[in-house]
Amino acid sequence: MLEEKKSRRTRSERTKRRERYLFSDRTKNIDVTLKTNTNGNNETFINDRKETSNSTKTKDHLYKILVIGDLGTGKTSLIKRYVHRFFTQHYRATIGVDFALKVLNWDEHTVIRLQLWDIAGQERYGNMTRVYYKEAVGAFIVFDVTRRTTFESVINWKTDLDSKAQLPDGSPIPCILLANKCDQPKEGLITNSAKMDEYCKNNGFTAWMETSAKDNINVDECAKVLIEKILELDTVINKNKGGEQFSLADDANAQSSRSKCSC
Repeated sequence: MLEEKKSRRTRSERTKRRERYLFSDRTKNIDVTLKTNTNGNNETFINDRKETSNSTKTKDHLYKILVIGDLGTGKTSLIKRYVHRFFTQHYRATIGVDFALKVLNWDEHTVIRLQLWDIAGQERYGNMTRVYYKEAVGAFIVFDVTRRTTFESVINWKTDLDSKAQLPDGSPIPCILLANKCDQPKEGLITNSAKMDEYCKNNGFTAWMETSAKDNINVDECAKVLIEKILELDTVINKNKGGEQFSLADDANAQSSRSKCSC
């Protein structure tokens, strides 16, 4: 009789396994060089690109970004629009957490890899957020401009985030508030820009922006603002890592396809 299959892993175990997978050092790159020695024979030298000169080395930053907010605010739609450049209204509600990888050629010497963690809206009421928030260096909190209750929950998400995710110096991670679905009629405080500015200042948000995954409004722009803020804090973020960066290994498409996980 066949052995009974092992019991399914708990959600915590699956999450930790994904995290180890996503943060595994798959970006180490090896150069193989053919050189001629003094005897006229060819010899093969294997070099780690990390040892190349600073003038030619490309810096590869890896940042974990959280996307949180109430159920149905459009978190998954925003991520799909940003990463895969498409929009559909037919999404199933996220269960637990989902992942996406965005690779950006920031400038000629810098590549940025964003690990976007799409966290289910109901998770704020669970005990898993501390695991999900681990090692995050930035966040988006998303609310639906057509549903006042989702905005009322923003402060609860921010409080939960600040209590569980900090930079190495103990300061809160940069967080941008996204007023999503701005292509539709708005209700509540979002109708007053001055009050929104004051609200974000008082509650420690880096900035706020109106977004629409459907019409592709400010999707790239909000990510750019967050990345710029994270880069300003890069010395603090890498305080315990000695500023170490990753070396490029694979092209963006290959890296993205290997990093896709499913529950």
